[in-house]
Amino acid sequence: MKKLFLIPVVIVSAYIIYIILSLVLLPPVSDLKDKNASITIHVKDWHGRFHPFVVGPENRYWVSYERIPSAMKWSVILGEDSNFYNNEGIDVKAMAQAAKYDFKKKSMAKGASTITQQLAKNLYLSRKKTITRKLMELYLAVRLDQELTKDRTMELYLNLVELGPMVYGIGHASQYYFNKPASALTPRESAFLAAMLPGPRVAYNPYRNMAKVLKRSNMILRALRNKGVITPSEYQIAIAESPNIAGLQKKVDTSLTVEKPEVFPNISGATDDSKPADKIEEVNPKSNNDQPEEPPPSKDNADSEHSNPSDDNSQPGQ
Repeated sequence: MKKLFLIPVVIVSAYIIYIILSLVLLPPVSDLKDKNASITIHVKDWHGRFHPFVVGPENRYWVSYERIPSAMKWSVILGEDSNFYNNEGIDVKAMAQAAKYDFKKKSMAKGASTITQQLAKNLYLSRKKTITRKLMELYLAVRLDQELTKDRTMELYLNLVELGPMVYGIGHASQYYFNKPASALTPRESAFLAAMLPGPRVAYNPYRNMAKVLKRSNMILRALRNKGVITPSEYQIAIAESPNIAGLQKKVDTSLTVEKPEVFPNISGATDDSKPADKIEEVNPKSNNDQPEEPPPSKDNADSEHSNPSDDNSQPGQ
């Protein structure tokens, strides 16, 4: 009996040691505080090939926090993590809601990732849905929140998100889709890019599902208006604007399937295409009559869903 009791103890102890060693081997998150420093990670393209990716000002598409339009920042916050300015890297309430949902569905469909968690995953981890990866992600998110300002976290996140075939970061995406610098993005264009985040490869690929991307971007625009980030007149102009991406080369992998391939090796990064299908629909579920709605209690398609933007105490334009 004693031996039988010792077996699970040994297994659990070995598992804990494995996680600790894995975390120890990761680069220190404090290195990210230096805005002038650049590091190199690896990202995988849509054909499964790895490429080096520079994180920092040595990347020619890098956009400093000061040059990112307010509408772009808030489009991502309201769509991905409405409690961004209030949480400490993780959102315990949202995690509990996601766990309850997953238990009901007997799946790991909702991961409840905050923007900081997504940044941790993009920089350091794979996108496999495992308990080990989730535990490491939570730890890293807390550490990132302790070491970095919210502005720095947002700057890193927006320069790392995947928005097309080997299109990482809003600096590259703004040139790829709109032929302009990120600093010149309009509210409509900002909402358009933010709307793609749950799945730029397939589900929210504008070349495949333009109507779906526009629908979600309209929801984001309503959230921006309701939050006071844009005025009612700016909202009317934005909602009437149609993003012009016609004429751009359609660099879509025709062999791409709906199956989600792994994006990163263990200690490298790029963004995740496994986020929940319609977070903004949860932030503003009612799309009728242009009115904001209360969110249902859940998060992430794979890794993010958050509470109603009007519930947080943060201020527009941070």
